[in-house]
Amino acid sequence: MRKMPRVLVVEDEPAIAELIAVNLRHNGFAPTVVFDGAAAQREIDAVLPDVVLLDWMLPGESGVALAKRWRSQERTKPVPIIMLTARTEESDKVQGLDAGADDYVTKPFSTHELLARIRAVLRRRAPEIVNDSVQVGELHLDAATYRVSHQGRELKVGPTEFKLLHFLMKHPERVHTRGSLLDRVWGDHVFIEERTVDVHVKRLRESLGEAGKMIETVRGAGYRLSAQAVLKSLRPGIAASA
Repeated sequence: MRKMPRVLVVEDEPAIAELIAVNLRHNGFAPTVVFDGAAAQREIDAVLPDVVLLDWMLPGESGVALAKRWRSQERTKPVPIIMLTARTEESDKVQGLDAGADDYVTKPFSTHELLARIRAVLRRRAPEIVNDSVQVGELHLDAATYRVSHQGRELKVGPTEFKLLHFLMKHPERVHTRGSLLDRVWGDHVFIEERTVDVHVKRLRESLGEAGKMIETVRGAGYRLSAQAVLKSLRPGIAASA
C-alpha cells in the first residue's frame, strides 16, 4: 500500500483549515491541522511532514518567522514550505520566498490549484535521480552523493538550489531566461512567478560563497554560470599587485 504524503497545515482560521484538510484527504494526502506556531513546532519536532502549508498571519509567532527558523536548521531545511496568505503585494511575496518558502499561494485560492502546487513541490523534493558529476572551474557537483564543493571545500546547498546549480553547471556559459529556468528546473507544470528564480539564485549565490560570483546576471536576459566570472572579479587585484 502506497504511503500517503504527510501535509502539516498551519492555519488559524478553522473553516479554511478544515476545507484544506478535507480536500487533502480526498486526494490521497494525510493532513495534520494545527492553529498556531507553537503547535506547528511540536508537530515538526515529533515527525517531519512531506510538505508544510503555512499561513503567514498566526497567533504568536508568524509563519515567516517559522519558515526562517526551519530553513536555518539542518533537520527541517529540506521540507518544502508553501506559504498561504492574503498578502498580494510583490514585496510580500518576495519576503515570503526570502524567508524560505518554496511557493506562495494567495487567498482566496482554488483547491485544485493548491493541490497542483503541493504535487509540484513534492516532485521537486524527489527529482529524477541522476548519478553524474559535473565540474566548472573549481566548482564540483556530484549528483550521486548530493555534494557540492569549491576548491575542495564542501558547501551546503538546499534542494531547490542544488537542482538549479546542477542545470546551470550542465549548461555553462549560456544565458538562461527566468522562464526557461522555471521550465527546466521547476517544470512547466508549476504555477509560480519568474520572480521566484531571482530568490533562489540569491540563495544559491549565498550558499556558494566565493563561487557565487560564477553566477552572472545578464541584464534584460537572465542568468549565466561562467568560470570566467571569478577571474574577472580577481583582475583588479591582479593588476594592482603586478
